[in-house]
Amino acid sequence: MTNVSMWARFALPSRRNRPSPEQRCWVFRFSDRPLSHGMKRESGIWITGIGAVSALGTDFAEISTNLLAGKSGIRDIVSFDVSDHQCRIAAQVSLPPCPPELDATEYDRLFPLEQCAVWCSTQALLDAGLFSQRRELRIGLVLGLAAEWMSHWDTDYFRGGRMFCDSRLGRRPTVETTRGVLNVNGPTATVAAACASGNHALAQACHWLEMGWVDACIAGACDIGVTPCSLASFGNLRALSQRCDAPAAAARPFDLHRDGMVFGEGGAVFLLETAQRARSRRRDAYAEVAGIGMTNDAHHLVIPNPDPTHAIAAIRQAMTIAEVNPEDVDYINANAAGTQVGDASEARVLQKVLGPHYCDVPVSSTKSMTGHLLGAAASMAALACVTAIQQGAIPPTINLDDPDPDCDLCHVPNTAREYPVRVAVANSSGFGGHNTALVLKAAHF
Repeated sequence: MTNVSMWARFALPSRRNRPSPEQRCWVFRFSDRPLSHGMKRESGIWITGIGAVSALGTDFAEISTNLLAGKSGIRDIVSFDVSDHQCRIAAQVSLPPCPPELDATEYDRLFPLEQCAVWCSTQALLDAGLFSQRRELRIGLVLGLAAEWMSHWDTDYFRGGRMFCDSRLGRRPTVETTRGVLNVNGPTATVAAACASGNHALAQACHWLEMGWVDACIAGACDIGVTPCSLASFGNLRALSQRCDAPAAAARPFDLHRDGMVFGEGGAVFLLETAQRARSRRRDAYAEVAGIGMTNDAHHLVIPNPDPTHAIAAIRQAMTIAEVNPEDVDYINANAAGTQVGDASEARVLQKVLGPHYCDVPVSSTKSMTGHLLGAAASMAALACVTAIQQGAIPPTINLDDPDPDCDLCHVPNTAREYPVRVAVANSSGFGGHNTALVLKAAHF
């Protein structure tokens, strides 16, 4: 029998039967065994462990609590001189110490991005109860690392190195360093799709599980991207907020007076396994990964496409695979980062996707609190959706004091809303025209 996800990836339609833009999404059907075309899946893929770090905390519970409390992690940048920069604020992380299970000397030698990946991956394994079995199982590792070499070069430069001008001084890929520290023996991969990298990582992990190549998979994204180079680059794009005198109030997605995004750092990594396997070892799940859709605008490197067709298609494909309709969606975590063009463009996309239900489906952007984690943004959005499902409450968009009429949605401004969430959508897009959407469902043992 033909596996439908493999067919969706590799089939080459004839010119006469070429699919529409909406049909050209990457489609993933998730099960614990390959599916023939049209077959109903008998089991899903569950999130059974989470590891995370951000300016709001060093684990899932702490970050969730602060998201629902509407706490901002944005502060003045103190790690380097910002006197020549227009934007001088960010949601930077204080990386946690070495996990007790690992070698502290080896951990201390790692660069910050590597420490972030190791910390999050270790916590996900521990949370899922698989850390002690990691050498016996086929555990895969796929990380979204959108610009890891830039992070390494900046760190090395501050240490007096010259890695940025001599390729012979380069380090191993972060995913390989993480695999070596954790000593897991499944397949490994790095994916780089800008701010959508986290959803690409989850999709790859689900595919490995569907194909039976792994028993479990660590998947997510990390980014330690607040550096002089990134601050200058995005400053030159005029994409960053200049509300430096009030850091906590600077990130204002969907607000009429928004003036740009604010950087954040950190990561979120998830332990995925089939529901069948999780049930067999009597593990509860945080959520089910029900569907993922992906398209690309092929329009411009940094400017959203005025034609919303492909962004709409990505969300609709994810919902179709998850077998949910617009009226079934209980929460959408928006990609909105606080830019004039991006927020309004996304609002139009969501209005089209939801149709007459756009006034009823709660929408918020947690980037108002975490900052924009760049390559890890999609994974942090997924974490916010898991928070909503687990806590029965929707994290707010803080600083949303005067909603922009061009961003007419069912906003959750400033204060969390108690709301039973069974289906959540994380909408994440990135430079290069990447559009992705992730549908999570409440998992039932």
